Amino acid sequence: MIFYFLRQLFLAIPALFGVLIITFLLMRAVPGDVVTQLVGIDGNVSAERMEEMRRMFGLDLPLYEQFGQWIGAALQGDLGSSLRTGRPILLDLAMRFPVTLELTILSLMVALIIAIPLGVIAALYRGKLADSIISIFALLGLSIPGFFLGILLILLFSLKLNVLPPAGYIPLQESLAQNLRHMILPAVSLGLVLAAAITRIVRSSMLEILGRDYIRTARAKGLAERSVTYRHALRNALIPVITVIGLQFGSLLGGAIIIEQVFSLPGVGRFALEGINLRDYPVVQGAVIVIAASFILVNLLVDLVYSLIDPRIRYG
Repeated sequence: MIFYFLRQLFLAIPALFGVLIITFLLMRAVPGDVVTQLVGIDGNVSAERMEEMRRMFGLDLPLYEQFGQWIGAALQGDLGSSLRTGRPILLDLAMRFPVTLELTILSLMVALIIAIPLGVIAALYRGKLADSIISIFALLGLSIPGFFLGILLILLFSLKLNVLPPAGYIPLQESLAQNLRHMILPAVSLGLVLAAAITRIVRSSMLEILGRDYIRTARAKGLAERSVTYRHALRNALIPVITVIGLQFGSLLGGAIIIEQVFSLPGVGRFALEGINLRDYPVVQGAVIVIAASFILVNLLVDLVYSLIDPRIRYG
């Protein structure tokens, strides 16, 4: 088990390093000058001053030297400071990551609460009206972008019914009730999209399990259908869902970037977008490290859980 964990961790390191290289190069390839973005384009700053700022930020160095200095500092726990505000990136990320984490967890809870019952119902009533309705829901959920769904929810529940706030964030430590009120719409917007994908997985997995010999044997022994469905079939059908959660976690983080912007949540995603707009390289690179590391860590945990459920994977 320890060897399996170390092997998966070793394989994750090159993946994270590759993401960092790609992000670094893409940010440098984006049109526009970071110094011009910082000082404005009103012509009040001399060319000499702008060149001095480039030297101060190390932007006059070759790309390989810039990357080497940045990755060397990052390995020591220093992600640098924002070119715009001068604040340490780690400090900003420490303040914003809990918001993104809360949004991701709540969205996942929404998805599972919706998807598991719907997937079971669709499998039990295969080919009937309930199955058709649930299949349409899943198709719509996969087709509608989360940010568009979020805008619709704002129009309905905030502007029309005036029952939920349209944007903003209240920290958990200030008020749990107000925090949840502000997080309902973002979590539902993100969770419904994931629920559609998980619903289809649960349905197909349940159909496969319900056709197994041990399920027919359980029914032949006279076990109640409820016991057969939930105790024997559902427990085994949920195993593939664990894999889906790991794979879809990246989609949750990616969707959170847009959702945080729509609902004005001060999370890592919105922080990254602000950095992209201002060509603030350290901000974007720091945010990408957090997002990529979170995705890799979750998938590593999923692999470990899966290896506990199915021992054959440990030695495969």
